[in-house]
Amino acid sequence: MTEYVKAPPVPYDPALLAGMEMMRQLFEPVPLRADTIVPSREHVDRIIGADLAPMVGDAPVVVEEVSIPGPSEGDPEVRLTIVRPKEQTEGAPGLYAIHGGGMVLGNRFMAAGALVPLVLEFGAVGVSVEYRLAPEDPWPAGVEDCYAGLVWFAAHAAELGVDPERILVMGSSAGGGLSAAVALLARDRKGPQLVGQLLDAPMIDDRNTSVSTRQYDLIGVWDRNNNDTAWTALLGEDAGTDRVHWSAAPARAEDLADLPPAFIEVGAAEIFRVEAVDYASRIWAAGGQAELHVWAGAHHGFSGFSPEAIVSRAANDARLSWLRRILG
Repeated sequence: MTEYVKAPPVPYDPALLAGMEMMRQLFEPVPLRADTIVPSREHVDRIIGADLAPMVGDAPVVVEEVSIPGPSEGDPEVRLTIVRPKEQTEGAPGLYAIHGGGMVLGNRFMAAGALVPLVLEFGAVGVSVEYRLAPEDPWPAGVEDCYAGLVWFAAHAAELGVDPERILVMGSSAGGGLSAAVALLARDRKGPQLVGQLLDAPMIDDRNTSVSTRQYDLIGVWDRNNNDTAWTALLGEDAGTDRVHWSAAPARAEDLADLPPAFIEVGAAEIFRVEAVDYASRIWAAGGQAELHVWAGAHHGFSGFSPEAIVSRAANDARLSWLRRILG
């Protein structure tokens, strides 16, 4: 990786430090490097599990598992987890969730668990997609799996009790980047129509050269080196070059017009700050709608690991406020 002059980091909110350490111990027991991707993935899978029941508990929801055809002939099937209220009405909003994990870690149950409270809050039907991971399956396998799942969701909206005009794509970190890419693909491929895109600390720029990436080089959770490992796993020797397609790294897209309204949130004290701010600015410049929140002193993934901190409560309230407005 090319060397750059390091910049002083933005200080962390002290109320978030304990949560950041918990996140590091759970998801980054060792730095992510090419030779630690597989053991790190196995570690994360053990933590998450492959069963939504422990996350659901006694919540009044129904969980279904389906397999759909892969995006192209010869591709493996794509697994989807569907979460819906037991007392569902017709015309529900649809939440299409894409899990994080740097394109190399994680599974659909990460995002499915987070769907449960939203399904209950909005009377929504949630779908979480399992996509192929790098380096075993480099770009475009993962993003095409995600798009295939969205197409299936929209095509089956009526039988799922979903209003096809109120489907939203959402994700955190790599899931945020894939959500941005799916929104771009849906625009260029003339569907499905999306009502919005929720991009939480999105991973959207493979170049890894911004000021915020240099501020968090060997500092914090999901630092610049982990990010470099992940992009290299996804793109190989193309990472950081002009050969990278925007469906891999949405920051590469030249045209951000005619996209669904975006909610973009990011911590001020993490590597994705600059690319998130720039993406929102470019949506505005193209005449689009975006709501941007940059949370002071916040690290990557802060609101989930320090939910009682004042800044986390503000972030969670802002996200829910946008969802209420966008879903009607």
